Amino acid sequence: MSMIIISNLGHPKILAFSRQIYPKDSTFIFSTATIITSSFQWRRKHMRFLLTCSASDKPTPSPQFSTDAKIRSEVLSPFRSVRMFFYLAFIASASLGGLIATTQLIGALSNPSRAGEVTNILEGLGIDIAAVSVCAFLYYRDNNAKNAQLARLTREENLSNLKLRVDEKKVIPVGDFRGIARLVLVSGPSSFISESFKLSEPFTESLLERGVLVVPFATDGELPNFESEEMKELTQKRKRLWQLKPVFSTEWSEWLNEQKKLANVSTESPVYLSLRLSGRVRGSGVGYPPWNAFVAQLPPTKGLWSGLLDGMDGPV
Repeated sequence: MSMIIISNLGHPKILAFSRQIYPKDSTFIFSTATIITSSFQWRRKHMRFLLTCSASDKPTPSPQFSTDAKIRSEVLSPFRSVRMFFYLAFIASASLGGLIATTQLIGALSNPSRAGEVTNILEGLGIDIAAVSVCAFLYYRDNNAKNAQLARLTREENLSNLKLRVDEKKVIPVGDFRGIARLVLVSGPSSFISESFKLSEPFTESLLERGVLVVPFATDGELPNFESEEMKELTQKRKRLWQLKPVFSTEWSEWLNEQKKLANVSTESPVYLSLRLSGRVRGSGVGYPPWNAFVAQLPPTKGLWSGLLDGMDGPV
């Protein structure tokens, strides 16, 4: 019995040859049996490894923006797409001009009789390079601004899909308050919300005149009961101002934590966030909401200036 080991690209194949001798005619009859003991195992093992690597090394998918966010972005910045188109056109034109100038420069440098043209060619090439650089910078800046705006609008769309309980039988999304109310989200522990509730008391009527409704969200899960026996003396206006309650606390918590992370704020910090009538985020901050500033900056939703000043929600 003789064995031959053949190595092929790091994985061995073992070939076994059996020799049988017949005494009648002393003829050697070779029957060759190829036994691949490790080749298929090696291939199967390494192929599985390659497939695993290729699956884990997939590029991170680009962020997906909703159609509504894209439409709102176009409305807010209607000329951005036009600018970006012309930036690309100028980059292509200047790049082509630079390529032509480079070939002319090579020809002029290799031909002494055209040495006088080198200065003019270098001047044109410099202009082309400067044009490409400026347009590329402007395109990069506009593209970053577009992505940032789309990300912000997408977060606002996600907020508009969160649910609020108006009463025991009515649950509606935040987006349904667009054009109706200016929501103020107050997020923090129960003690923080109770103190915010007390601080808002002198401004109750003025806030309601400006369409402000408060959404209290207790991060410790213990939302104060504004309709308890201890608060029977509350007026209907006070109850109306604080009547909204978040539904599905996990979704609200995830959205708030994402906002805090983007703003480099600790997840345990008490915060407030105010919305415009359009549903867009007007402003936010750490600590108690500035009720007096809301009264001073926001126009009433009824009266002589109603409708005309709906978009004038004061500084952000």
